[in-house]
Amino acid sequence: MRGMVINMNDEQLHTLADLQAFLTGTVAMNFTVTTEQRYEFIARTVRRFGYARLKRADKAVVLRFLERVSGYSRQQLTRLVKRGCERRQLVKRYRGSRTSFARIYTGADVLLLAHTDTLHGTLSGLATKKLMERALRLFGDTRYQRLATISVAHLYNLRQRPSYQHQRQVWTKTRPVTVPIGERRAPTPNNRPGYLRVDSVHQGDLDGIKGVYHINAVDCVTQYEGVATCEKISEAFLIPVLEALLLSFPFVIHGFHSDNGSESEVSPQNPIEFQ
Repeated sequence: MRGMVINMNDEQLHTLADLQAFLTGTVAMNFTVTTEQRYEFIARTVRRFGYARLKRADKAVVLRFLERVSGYSRQQLTRLVKRGCERRQLVKRYRGSRTSFARIYTGADVLLLAHTDTLHGTLSGLATKKLMERALRLFGDTRYQRLATISVAHLYNLRQRPSYQHQRQVWTKTRPVTVPIGERRAPTPNNRPGYLRVDSVHQGDLDGIKGVYHINAVDCVTQYEGVATCEKISEAFLIPVLEALLLSFPFVIHGFHSDNGSESEVSPQNPIEFQ
């Protein structure tokens, strides 16, 4: 969009009432102020109406008038009017501040970085820097003249630019979240019997024949112990043995804890009911 040119002759506007009449459309105006003269026009208007001494409502009228005829936003005008009150003339400046840095890497460099990341799958900053150094020094690709000397930290800054983000978008699959349905931890009996520690011990093999397993259950508080023997560590053999073992205790069993061994694997279809 090309810049708007506003020509305006404001000689007949002398009072705030004239400004208000102009804003309501009851006063005809001839436009003679050009775009290049808008800064001077704003400064002259601020001085003419004594903007700094006006009440808040009158200041709003002046700002609405300047907003209408200048094409600037209210935020821009607020800054310009403040500068106009402090000095007699507004000067438009396009130079950087003393602390600003010259831009070394161009838009073409950003697009080249995005193209490189697309080819290699967005490697780490250090690996990408090495690739661009090799492209220049080993293969003579002069497009990497500036990028070959970039720091790793600034390489990540270039990856954050909108032009890079528009060119290079990385999509990752949704990672499933594991929600544990149970937690294995040591029991806290609080000096109450009925919390058992369960463990299994393999007797050993003889002549290639698999030996039996001894299941040991000890109450955490009373140290009451029960021992049973099981042919195999599997659901079919283990459930009947555990049922008989738990029923042998002279008190209500509130829970049992194992060391993550096979004796803790009980099918939901065949749970042990020991209370």
